[in-house]
Amino acid sequence: MSKLKTRKSAAKRFKLTGTGKVKRRKAFLRHILTKKSSKKKRQLGQDIVLAPSNVKAVKRMIPFAK
Repeated sequence: MSKLKTRKSAAKRFKLTGTGKVKRRKAFLRHILTKKSSKKKRQLGQDIVLAPSNVKAVKRMIPFAK
C-alpha cells in the first residue's frame, strides 16, 4: 500500500478540534472592507465549524492532522 500524503493546501486551511470537528476561516475579509459594517467584519473574523457534509472529504485530505 502506498504512503498517505497530506494535501498541504487543505492542511493550511483547516484545523481539527480535540473532539474531531473541523474548523475553517470565513471568506470575504481580505479587501473591499470599507463598505462592510463593523459587525459584519467582526463576524467574518471568527472561525466556524465545517458543515457535516464536507467533513469526510476534508479529513481524507489531512490524515495526520493533530
